Amino acid sequence: MKKHLLLSLLLSVLVVFGIFSTVSAADLLDQIKEKGYMTVAQEGTYAPWSYHDENDVLTGFDVDVANEIAERLGVKAQFVEGPWDGLLAGVEVGRYDVLINCVGVTEERKLKYDYSDPYAFNRPVIIVRGDYDEIHSFEDLKGKTTANTITSTFAEEAEKWGAKVTGVDDLNQTIELVLSGRFNATLNTEITYLDYMKAHPDANLKIAAYGDNATWIAIPVRKGEASASFLTALNEALADMREKGVLTELSLKYFDSDITNE
Repeated sequence: MKKHLLLSLLLSVLVVFGIFSTVSAADLLDQIKEKGYMTVAQEGTYAPWSYHDENDVLTGFDVDVANEIAERLGVKAQFVEGPWDGLLAGVEVGRYDVLINCVGVTEERKLKYDYSDPYAFNRPVIIVRGDYDEIHSFEDLKGKTTANTITSTFAEEAEKWGAKVTGVDDLNQTIELVLSGRFNATLNTEITYLDYMKAHPDANLKIAAYGDNATWIAIPVRKGEASASFLTALNEALADMREKGVLTELSLKYFDSDITNE
């Protein structure tokens, strides 16, 4: 009796394990097409990438990018919002099909996720007052004063170039200090600058210099063979959007500039 019971339990375990193995190994693109939608993780609080408009409708550059991709796959985009800390982990365990939320490509992340081709580029820039003309390159930061948020990696970057760095609380404070003339510059990303200028079009600011190394913005998916055909489909969709000018059009809509070319 005990032998039969043990054998039944063993068979049950093997069956369950086999089912889960089949599910985990199933082709992701086939699963998406079968259910008719692609689950897209986003923060929903990160303008102009994904945010809620005055009518509380989810909108933004990445929302439109996701919808355009889904259309080319023949499915709908189903958005799920959540805090940033859990979004990448959700992709890793299969809770979401993709994370489309201004995700930078890093070597550390590439160990855990497969990435699409980049669809946007975020370059480091030096931001100065519009009438300030003493900085034209990163080398010109030597001996200059910069303001940066205390935890920003750009503070370290400015110090590497010989700038005298003062840490402040937030982006708005750094901009105010530069505009007032108390500091020569601040370092940040091109996209941050474009977003600020869109909200404050009359601000007396300009980009004095661009850094060489742009961060690639791409779409992470679960690592593994099951995601291979889906990754190919993502890249084909992005290539079509680039070729037809859709990426550029969306970038101009949300940033007043084309951030889709390196």
